[in-house]
Amino acid sequence: MGIQIGAKPDSGFDDPLGMLTDCHRRIERFLDVLCLVADRATGRAMTDEETAAVQASLQYFRVGGQRHNADEEESLFPRPRESSARDKFNEIHALLSDHQDANHLHGTVEKLYEKWVSAGTLELKDQGELLSVTQRLKRLYTEHIQMEEQVVFPRAAKLLTSDAIHAIGQEFRARRELSSPDAELGSTASSAPSSAPLPAPS
Repeated sequence: MGIQIGAKPDSGFDDPLGMLTDCHRRIERFLDVLCLVADRATGRAMTDEETAAVQASLQYFRVGGQRHNADEEESLFPRPRESSARDKFNEIHALLSDHQDANHLHGTVEKLYEKWVSAGTLELKDQGELLSVTQRLKRLYTEHIQMEEQVVFPRAAKLLTSDAIHAIGQEFRARRELSSPDAELGSTASSAPSSAPLPAPS
C-alpha cells in the first residue's frame, strides 16, 4: 500500500480490530470510485483512467472485501457467540445479513460494469440500475460500518480476552498467507493511474 504522509500506519496482527477498521477505510475509498464513475460517466464510454480505477475497485471487493467478510464471519463473530457475553452481541445476526445483501449487490455492480467496459456504453435501463445499486451499497456500508465501529468493535475490545484477540490476529495472518502476494490488485497505490481524477485508492 502506498505511504501517505501523516497517515496513521496500518494496524498489525496484534490489533485485529484495528485491521478491520483499516479495511473499512479501503472499502469506503473503493466504493466511492464505483459510485462516482456510475454517476459522472452516464451516457458515454468510460475513460481509460475511469476503467482502470473501476477494475481496481472491483478486484478489491473480489479479494480484499471477501477476506474482510471471512475475518469477521470466521474469526471475530464466533468468539462472542461462544463466550458468556454472547447476549451482548445481538447485532451480529444483522451484520451477517448485511454481508449477504452486499454480496448480491456487488454481483449486480460487477455484471453491469463488465457490460459497460465490453460494450462501450450502457443502455438507459442499465445506467439507472447501476446508479441505484451503487447507492444502495453505499447506504448499506455506511450503516454497517457505523454499527461495527461504534458498537461491536468497542464492545469486543472490552469483553474478549487477550488470548481471544491474539487468536483472532493469528487467524487473520494465516488467511493472508494463503493469498498470493498480488491477488489483491486494488490494495496497492499503483492499481489506478495516479493522474486519474478519482479518489485515488491506496
